[in-house]
Amino acid sequence: MDYIIYNQELVPRSEATIQFDDRGYYFGDGIYEVAKIYEGKPFAMDLHLKRLRSSAEKLDMAFPFSETTMTELLLHLLQKNNVKNGLIYFQLTRGVEPRNHLYTRKSIPVFTAFTQPSQDLKDMQKNGIDVWLTDDIRWLRCDIKTLNLLGNVMVKRESADNGCQEAILNRDGFITEGSSSNLFLVKDKVLYTHPATNLILNGITRQVLINLAKKYDYKVVEEPFPVDVLEHADEAFITSTSVEIAPIKSVRGQLSANFEVGPVTKDLQNKFKELLPKGE
Repeated sequence: MDYIIYNQELVPRSEATIQFDDRGYYFGDGIYEVAKIYEGKPFAMDLHLKRLRSSAEKLDMAFPFSETTMTELLLHLLQKNNVKNGLIYFQLTRGVEPRNHLYTRKSIPVFTAFTQPSQDLKDMQKNGIDVWLTDDIRWLRCDIKTLNLLGNVMVKRESADNGCQEAILNRDGFITEGSSSNLFLVKDKVLYTHPATNLILNGITRQVLINLAKKYDYKVVEEPFPVDVLEHADEAFITSTSVEIAPIKSVRGQLSANFEVGPVTKDLQNKFKELLPKGE
């Protein structure tokens, strides 16, 4: 039987309910994280919990219990659901109180979590994906991993309607990131990506990849770059918890460009996989 976490209890998913006055339901007033599970072990959980705490602080949201307790609950859920390889989503809403834009500081945050299988990445990681370049219509606090994802949802749908697997976002002529990923370009073996400002989410895989690249003497330039730079890159790839590192083979939409799955992308893919938890 599949279980979920509701606050500090494991509940059969078929019996789980959400209270009607939960601010997450009314306003999307909440935050979340997703960690990938390899051989029963979550990857970079400390970084995910650190970002969850940061998101809560930025939204003036209390933490209902310690990160240690949260980790214990999540590990228990993985064991209960017998997850060997997959994803674990966990989120906090501000809490339950009568509908009002003005929140109080009295409600207790609601913690929930669930697991799901991960997708098959072999073809995507080997042969690359097509991306759709479109306008970044999101709010100005993309650095907070909130439940408010309508901007991301709409451009993801737009990309799929145009035969692409991801949307790449353009804000005022500059590339920010993907709808559910971070973007890297490669030129002359130098990596370029948008800096971790309020205009992007500082992805956990992004952070790990940057540190990994520097460890192996790749230069990483974190600065905004204009849309037309895409036409001149040697390679391009996205990073995220769910897809890890996926090469881009073509850009469509507001600009057209094509790429080979190049040596830098392949090298970083291999080095990243060396970091992942292994079976006993």
